[in-house]
This record gives sequence, structure tokens and C-alpha cells, in this order.
Amino acid sequence: MKFEAALMTADVAETGAAARSAEEMGYDGVLSFEGPHDPFLPLVLAARDTERVDLTTAIAIAFARNPMNCAQIANDLQLISKGRFILGLGTQIRPHIERRFSQIWSKPNTRMREFVQAIRAIWRSWNQGEKLDFRGEFYTHTLMTPIFNPGENPYGVPPIFLAGFGPGMVGVAGEVADGWIVHPLHSPSFVEHVAMPALRDGLAKSNRSREDIQISSQTILMLGETDEQLAKARDGARAQLSFYSSTPAYRVMLDHHGWGDIQPELNKLTKQGRWLEMMSYITDEMLDVIGVSGAPSEVGVKLRERNRFADRTSLVVYNETGDASAVGEVMRAAR
Repeated sequence: MKFEAALMTADVAETGAAARSAEEMGYDGVLSFEGPHDPFLPLVLAARDTERVDLTTAIAIAFARNPMNCAQIANDLQLISKGRFILGLGTQIRPHIERRFSQIWSKPNTRMREFVQAIRAIWRSWNQGEKLDFRGEFYTHTLMTPIFNPGENPYGVPPIFLAGFGPGMVGVAGEVADGWIVHPLHSPSFVEHVAMPALRDGLAKSNRSREDIQISSQTILMLGETDEQLAKARDGARAQLSFYSSTPAYRVMLDHHGWGDIQPELNKLTKQGRWLEMMSYITDEMLDVIGVSGAPSEVGVKLRERNRFADRTSLVVYNETGDASAVGEVMRAAR
């Protein structure tokens, strides 16, 4: 199993150093995300300052962009990183697309399928000399003059991973993507009984099997050597999960475990800005079903057992041990 670290620096200029530190710690990849900073630019610095780790946008919001600029940026990052880039895409949710990015939200599953197909058509025009003639319901790309064609990428085209939560989008990932990114709000049971059947259905549509796609599981890890440290780590995860659980689109996972009634209550609290109160809705049972918790010396084996379904584990770490090397200990035990 490969392990990946999220690049969470407050100063984007420090991304290169953070990526180099993750590489030295033993991580196999680093992730950027669409947050306070653009997800692509930090990976330029990470590519410059590392030699081995994969570089993934996990995720870049597809519907805030278009297939052509994603194809171009991904192609450039593949060149800069010498073949280590992975284009991770996701939809976000309707309020962000319409009110934050001022873009159109409609038929997200169908639109995302077409978005990926359009990118691949653009890459074929550059790498194989195929005439660009993509005509879809949402995107049309029919013009590629020679001056704008970067030509064949010596490192090949980067893989495309899709973030999918509900069965519909997971199925799209199985149909058109090289990887499926699993949201941190999940459980092995949800993956096995709800998501994997959808993934297999998508793979079947493209005449592929499980071996033809990678699964990257974003997994919450709570570390502490003492009861006090562990309680603090668990409270950090509790706050994060309470925010995730307020989102209507994520209720499908909560419903799977019989926890769905908390979603509308949490949603109300977000609108009132009552963030601290939200944490009380996330029980210890939920923390232990969703994440992995304990001392560094004991959680590696638990993490390996939990994520048997995954090829990659992206660690969302709450480390209150005071020892930055504790995560390295966990990864060594989990491999």
C-alpha cells in the first residue's frame, strides 16, 4: 500500500519544503487540495523540491474549470514532475459551484463523465495526432491550432482520479477514471456494501476489472501516547467529521450506519455558526468506525486491516504525541 500526505501549509511558498519533508519521512505521495490556495500551483513547488513522490490534486474542482485548461495544466505538471503527476478531480457541491465559482451546476454525474472524456480527447490530439473533434452535451472542443499544441508528452498522459461519494459518481469513476478517491467520511462497511458494487458496475461498462483502477482512501488517523493526548486528537477529528456530516450529499454514508438523523441537525448548526456544539453529535462509536485511533505503536496494524480495499491511503492526521516521526512509525507497521 502507498501512503500519501496532505500538503497543509499556511504559506503556499512553503509547499516545496513540506513536500520534501514528507518524502524524507517515507510517504509515497503528496496531495494538494482546493482550499485557501489553488490546487495546482503548490505542486509546481513540490515537483521542484522532490524526486520520488507522486503529486496529486485531491481534489481540483472540475466544474470551476473546463476540460481544456485542466488538460493543459495537467500536461505541464506531468512534464515538470517528470511523470509523477496525478490529476484528481471532484465536483464539490452545488452552492459552491453556483455561489463561490459562479458556474453552472447540472447533472453532475453525466457532466463529470463528459469532462474526463473531453480531457482524454484533448490529450489524444496532442499525443497521437488525432483530430480534435469532441462534441458533448456540456463541452465542445473542436479547435486545436498547431501553435497551441504542446505535442507528445515524453512521460505519457497523467492518470485521472475521481472523487466520488454516492454510488452514481463512484460508478462514473469506475467507468472513465484511473482511480477513485474515497472521502474521509466513510467506513469499510460503506465501501464494501454501497460503493464497491457501484464501482464494479462502472468498470463493467468500460470492460475493465478491479485491477484496472486504483483506490485511494482518505483515512482519519488519531494519535496519542496518553489518554489526554488521544482525547485531544479525537476531538480534532470530531470537529472535522461534524462538518462533513452536515452536508446533505454525504448523508448516504450516515444512513448506512443508522446515523442519518444527525445530518439535518448539524446542517442547521452550520447556518447558525454554532461550530463547537456540532462536535457533540459525533460519538466515540462513530470515530472508531470511521477512523483509526491509538498509540503509534499499535495503530499501524489496525490501519492495514481497515484499508484492505485500498491501493493508497491518504492520511488525515491528528497527531498529539508531540513526535513528528510517529506517523512514520505507523506507516512502517502498516506496510
